[in-house]
This record gives sequence, structure tokens and C-alpha cells, in this order.
Amino acid sequence: MKSLNKILITLLMIGFNACNSPKESADLVLLNGNIITLNNADSKATAVAVKSDTIIAVGTDYQIKEFIGESTEIIDLKGKTVIPGFIESHAHLIGLGKSKINLDLTDTQNWDEVIAKVVAASENTKPGDWIIGRGWHQEKWNTVPHKTVNGYPYNTMLNKAVPYNPVILSHASGHAILVNQKAIDLAEVTDSTKSPEGGNIVKDENGQIIGVFEETAEDLINNKYLQYLSLQNSEQLNRQTEREIISGVDESLKNGITSFHDAGETFAKIDILKKLVDENKIKIRLYVMVGDTLKNLRKNLVNYKTIGYGNNFLTIRSIKIYIDGALGSRGAWLLEPYEDLQDHRGLTVTPLSEIREVAELALTNGYQLCTHAIGDRGNREILDIYEDIFSQNTSINNFRWRVEHAQHLSTKDILRFSKLGVIPAMQGVHCTSDAPFVIKRLGYKRAEEGAYVWRKLIDNGAIICNGTDAPVENVSPLQSFYSTVTRQLKSGEIFFKDQKMTRLEALKSYTINGAYAAFEENIKGSIEKGKLADFTVLSKDILTIPDKEILSTEVLMTIVGGKILFAK
Repeated sequence: MKSLNKILITLLMIGFNACNSPKESADLVLLNGNIITLNNADSKATAVAVKSDTIIAVGTDYQIKEFIGESTEIIDLKGKTVIPGFIESHAHLIGLGKSKINLDLTDTQNWDEVIAKVVAASENTKPGDWIIGRGWHQEKWNTVPHKTVNGYPYNTMLNKAVPYNPVILSHASGHAILVNQKAIDLAEVTDSTKSPEGGNIVKDENGQIIGVFEETAEDLINNKYLQYLSLQNSEQLNRQTEREIISGVDESLKNGITSFHDAGETFAKIDILKKLVDENKIKIRLYVMVGDTLKNLRKNLVNYKTIGYGNNFLTIRSIKIYIDGALGSRGAWLLEPYEDLQDHRGLTVTPLSEIREVAELALTNGYQLCTHAIGDRGNREILDIYEDIFSQNTSINNFRWRVEHAQHLSTKDILRFSKLGVIPAMQGVHCTSDAPFVIKRLGYKRAEEGAYVWRKLIDNGAIICNGTDAPVENVSPLQSFYSTVTRQLKSGEIFFKDQKMTRLEALKSYTINGAYAAFEENIKGSIEKGKLADFTVLSKDILTIPDKEILSTEVLMTIVGGKILFAK
């Protein structure tokens, strides 16, 4: 009997000690916050504990204080809002970095301002050196140039202002360039030069080049610029690329972005990204789409597939291709002619036979395919290719292939996204940015039926991920979130309000849906135990504040893997 009592007492003591053993000590604890978890219950909490780069507990202040040890870093949020780190689901990291280093034309209001910026840049540039800029958009100018073709200005003023430096000014969309005569002469392009397949050298009614090159025609000029760059040694070029990457990373962190889907890098650029990850210089998590020639895809895909490299800072498992161009430059491929250019339906920038071969390469090598498609014809054609591939490979039930942009759809194709499991990777800010010219390009009926139809896609079961397409737009999730939930233009007009997302849908499109679109929903996209400690701290609760306050909301802190990498 005495031995039995001893056993019972021993068991009770073991249980008592287990119940009162100290919790695991956290490296970082956030307290007194409004934490939007986006877990399955869409619950809220006030505190979270982090160990190393992983969330170890989410709950009330009382519950999480048990994880505080002697060396725990404690942040009093003072009621501020914490969300899962923003996931930028479609942008261009190196392009973003370049836009911050080269000539930025995104805020120019007219052609005169563009000229003035180029002139200012030329004053600090040696004769013969190239001047590179990006961001102009003729449809967003407050005045129309004196002489235009399809809305584009002639380069006459640019030629006079900067005669000794070749100039390339990329359209905001990236689907057209405007260049001066010096660049044209160096490229040996004349009025008699024919437009290449998938591109257009814009000429006036007399057959005169005005200085604008669309889609694949851009290569006529860009290849000459690449020759100029080749005069530098590879070490110099790589250092410049590294500088652009770091600039893009820094800009992303300032905007609360913790993960970034980089929409198309060559294998050579991926090598540089991997090197920077090895050197611990990449501070956001990259999901990189391979964007390279068909020849290079055939050769290298098998050796480049990478998942979670560098402690989940680099993944390469997707391919980016283009089927058409942009609506602003009338390169989007349409089923019917453009409303404002009746003899034109857009451009097929990659032959369908090549797209099909890339799709087969993706399938064979276990890659996700992400196809740029903006016009309704472009979207239909790529959905047809996807459907054919899927139907021949029924043993695979989790393709998650994507259509990047999916901006203008035929009503007949909207349901196909959810039916096929295809992800529309869309950009809310494109809607409000493009809206002033969408009806001009498509007409009212087509715009109403199929332009940026988020509500129709969601109601039919599609999972939309969100982004900015930076540097086409400012890399601000908050601006794109605002556009997604309001569809309000600068003029105050609302662009087909019935297609808005709810606040919660919009936030999910920027977090958990972005994670899903990269096969990463099990490690990021919500604030839950066991997931990566990637958070964005905001000055206001964007789920509840009035619409007008969203744009004044600030990113106060960006935390990646439990480390504070930006603080205001």
C-alpha cells in the first residue's frame, strides 16, 4: 500500500511539473496589437511569438507573455494592425530596381515634362552614352502632343533636345519604347525597315518612322543598346545588376512586401539572384519565373528547379511566357477589332506553336506555367492550350498554372478559370490606372462584360492573387488594395463598381492567395503556428477604416523570418 501511494505521489508530481514547466522562450514577441491572422476561421489575436524564423504561438497578450524569456525582443504594437506579410504576386524585381536608378518618368504629366527630364539627364551624361528611362503613358497625359500617331508623339522634339545621346524611353507597360533619331541611326533602322513578326514599327500615313517601336520591334533598338553594354566586362554588368536587385528589394521592404513573385528572369539573372541569396543580401522571399529563350529553356530547365533554397528565400519552379501585348499600346490580342483602331486586333508576340512547346517543357520538368495574356483572344487561346494539356494528363490534379493579368475576358471564358483550376494573377491597380482608356479601346459593352471582372471570377470559384506589375505601377500593395476594393479613379469615377472585391477578399488576394499561387500556402500567407514569421505592421486596420483612409495608411514595419528589416 505504501509503495502504491509513492507511485501515485510520483505521478502527481510529474504531472504538476509538466503543467508548470516554462514555455519555450521566444526570440521575438509582438504584444498589444490587432493581429489579422487570416487562418481558416479568419480570427483575430493580440499577440504572437516567434522562435528563429517561425511562429510558435498566436493568441492573447496573457497567453503569449508566457513565451517571454530573458533574451526575448518585445514589441509593443500599441494597437496597430499586423497582417501576414504582403505577397507581391506579379512584378519585376530588376525592372523595379532599374526604375529607381535610371530615369523615372512615371510622374510626368505630359510630353513636355518627359523632354525636360531627358534634357536634365543628358546634362550629366557624356555624348554617345545611352539615356534610359521608363514610365511614360500617353493616355495619362493632361495634354495631347501637337502631332501624334495612334496617340503617340513624334520624336521631333526629343531629337532637337538631345541630339548627341541615344535615348530609349520605355512605355509604362513595357510593351513599347519611344526613341530618338540617334538611337534609330545606330540601329540602322530606316523608313523602309519592315516590322518584325509580333511587333510594330509605328509609322505615319507617309510611311515615316515617328520613333515608337511596339512589342518585338523594340528589339531592333534594344539589341543595339545591349551591344553597347557588352563593351563593359561581365563583372561590371553583374555589379550593376546586383545594385538593381538590392534597390528593388529595399523598395519592396519599404512597402511591406515580404514575398515577391518575380515575373520573368533569364537563367543568367537567376544565377546572380542565387549568389546574392548565398551572400545573405536578399531580404525578401523570391518566387522567380524563368523568362528565357526557347533554346535556353530546353537546355537548362532540368537543372534549375529549386524549391525553398536559402532558408526559403529563393524558389524557381515556374516559367513566364507572353501570348500578347498591352492594351495601352494596342498590343493586347482581341477577338474583335479595337474600338479606336478598327483595322487592328492586337498582336501575337509568341507563336502558338512555341507556347505549346514551352507548355510541354513545363509539364515534363514539373514547372508551373505563367502566361502573360491581356486581351480576350489571348486569354482564350492560352486557356485552350492549358485545357488540352490538362486533358491529356489527368493523373496530375494540381497544376495551378496561371494567367498573368487576365485583364479582358470574353464572358464565355470566365468560368473556365475555376473549371480548369487556372489562377488569374491580376493587379488591382491596373484597373484604376488603365480605366481612362479602357472604354476607348474596347467600347462600353466589352468593358462592362469582361474588363477586370474580379467579382465574376471569384463568384465562379477562381482564386485571384494580386500585385502591381512594378515598375509598370508603383510597387505599393496599399495602392493596389485600394483600387481592388474601390475601383475609384483619380477623377472620383468608379469603374464598374459591381466588380469590386470585399476588404477580406482583397487582403487574401495579397496574402494567402499569393502563397497558394506559388504552392506555399503551408508555410506562409497567414499568421498561424508553424508558418514563417513574415508580418507587415500597418498604422490602420485596412479591413475596417473608411475607403478614403486606405491611401493614408502607412507601413510601419516589415518583418521577414522574425527579423525587423524595415521600420518607419
